[in-house]
Formats: sequence, C-alpha cells, structure tokens
Amino acid sequence: MITKFANKYSELDCEGYERVVRCDNTELGFTAMVAVHDSTLGPALGGCRVWGYGSDDEALTDVLRLSEGMTYKNALAGLQLGGGKSVIRTDLNKVDSRAMFASFGQFIEYLGGLYITAEDVNSTLADMEVVKEQTNYVATVGASGNPSPFTAYGVYCGIVAGVEYRLNTKNLQGLTVAVQGVGQTGARLVERLAEEGCKIIVADINTENIAQLRMKVVFKEVKPAEIYDVPCDIFAPCAMGGILNEETIPRLRCSMVAGSANNQLLKEEDGEALRRREILYAPDFAINAGGVINISCEIGRDYNAEVAWKKTETIAGCLRKIFARSAELDLPTNVVAVQMAEEILGRKTNNSRKMFNVA
Repeated sequence: MITKFANKYSELDCEGYERVVRCDNTELGFTAMVAVHDSTLGPALGGCRVWGYGSDDEALTDVLRLSEGMTYKNALAGLQLGGGKSVIRTDLNKVDSRAMFASFGQFIEYLGGLYITAEDVNSTLADMEVVKEQTNYVATVGASGNPSPFTAYGVYCGIVAGVEYRLNTKNLQGLTVAVQGVGQTGARLVERLAEEGCKIIVADINTENIAQLRMKVVFKEVKPAEIYDVPCDIFAPCAMGGILNEETIPRLRCSMVAGSANNQLLKEEDGEALRRREILYAPDFAINAGGVINISCEIGRDYNAEVAWKKTETIAGCLRKIFARSAELDLPTNVVAVQMAEEILGRKTNNSRKMFNVA
C-alpha cells in the first residue's frame, strides 16, 4: 500500500517560466519547488538540489536560475529535453530523508511528466531509488549510475578546447589549474588534469573532500577565500554558483575560467567584466553538460556508455563555436551561448513528454 503524504501544492506565477510549483510538507519538515523554464524541446530534465536555504525566496531564486540554465544546457547539447530543476529546502540533520524523498516523488508524479528529476547537490542515487517508488519521472536510476564522471569529462574536453583556442595547443602539461570545490565532479576533474601533467591548486570547505583527494593526487591547498587570488592558467569553479562577480573577478589571475559549477556568474554583465579582462570564459551551461548528456542516454532507450562518452566529447566543438562567435561579434561568451541556445529553441516544435510514456 502506497502511503499518501501530506503534501500541499501551490502554483507560483513567475514571468518567463512555463510552470513553477511549490510543495509544502510541514509534517516532514520540508518545502520543495519545481521550476519548468521551457519544454519546447521535450520534457524538462534537471536534478534535485537539497539545501538549507535561508529563506523561501532564496530557494525560489535558485530554482529559477538553475532551470533556465538547464534549458540552455540541454539545447546546446543537442538534447530533446527541456529545462527544469527542483530544490528542497530543509535541515538535512533533522529530516527523515527516506520519507522526504518518497513525498518528493509524489510531488513529481503530481506534475504528470512535465518534469523529470535526477540526483544533484545533496541528493544521491539511493535517494532517487526512493523517488522511483512513487513515480517513473526520474532518471539516473540503474544503467550508468553516478553521472559526475561524465560532467568532469565534459569540463576536461572544454578545457582542452579553450587551451587550443587561447594558446594554440592541446597540450595541458605544465599548466596550472586552480579548482574551487573537489566533490565528486571536481575531484574527478583534478585526477584527469593531473594525469595530463597539470599543476593543481585546490580549495574546498569540506576537509574530507581534501583528505580523500590527497590520497590520489599531489596538489597544493589554499584556503577557500584565497582561491581567487592564486596565479594560474585556468580557474575551475566546481562548487556553488554566483562566485564570479564584481568582487571576485578583479582578483582573478588566470587566462581562462572553465568549471562544472552551475550559475557561476552572479549577473549577466559579469561575463562582460571577464571579457574586458581578457579572461576566456567557458559558459557553465555549455561546458558542464556531460552529466545531463549521459542521463539523456538512459531515457527511453537501452543505455550505451560508449555513445554517452562520445556525445560528451561534442562539448568541445560547441565551445569552439561559442569562442569564435564571441570574437566575431565582439560579445561576451555567455551572451553568445544564450543566443545560440535560443536559436535552437526557435527552430523546434513542442514534443513535451513524448520520451516518457507512463501508464
């Protein structure tokens, strides 16, 4: 017998978004929000982020920005998927995690296939298994497992493309890379860059992440507040968003920014600030698409890892086009990337929910 949770749903009116829905469960102690930005290309796909947001407004701002980024990410990656995201505001130390994700699963089922969820910050494959008990509109259950290796590989491919564009070489040996955040994706990126002969500098607020990485790779550690100031060739943000802003950009001592974090720019104009400093910026929603590319290979078909890896490599080609067009039009790369994504969206017709046929 399936338990019915005391979820209370409410629709939020957010201009420019197809649908934004809030779910409150005071009994379990959480508030969840799903934002569907655009389903022109297909059902909206995006992960579920669990975070101790300071307010509901903070959670709403995050889910709106993240879902918009997913629209552009999926479009540039050539996926038949729209852009969406979900966030859960709760205290992970107090909530019954299994009950919460079961309740969240019923929330996803309530949306009827407009949005497909997946793991993200503070949500795991095991959590998605619980969600799967309540709805079929969930990816990353079975098949390939953790998508972070693909995200890291896509960022690596993007870095190679950026180095080739800026330095006219594909050889990364001897380059210094400063990595902010060495969780699952950041750590895998560091390991791959170290194999290429890069000098690595890292910072992370999680000391356990540092300790685990130190058993595999030789690197220099700096305090989290100092990572913006270290001389390096490439700065790789692989933690939370909003870290490129009017305070941090003047401190950067790199020639390229390329990392896996979402929403790296606090404001759109921060892309222009990077361009004025002649820092090549790889737009986050273009370079970090490896994970969602892999997830797309799990939906509605037999999973083939080789296909997923090959599709992830196309991120490099996408970035080359962005860099070239940015130079041609004299525009920041983030603006060019959005333009390219919107052109793709404008050429397609709506085929929402066709990939997930659920009885």
